Amino acid sequence: MPLAVLNLGAGEWVLVFVVILVIFGSGKIPQIGSSLGKGIKNFRSAVKGEEEAEVKAEDKTPKA
Repeated sequence: MPLAVLNLGAGEWVLVFVVILVIFGSGKIPQIGSSLGKGIKNFRSAVKGEEEAEVKAEDKTPKA
């Protein structure tokens, strides 16, 4: 079912964009995009930080 949602044509995408524009207004859309970008950036840095912590922990383990 999720794949059926992505099967939209150009006209449907324009309609979706117009509805979003009407709901949020033209001033709010850049703020939403900025917040979404910051959220993605924070998520990536958190995931990267966990990977680096695992690598450092492996380096500190004593070898027999």
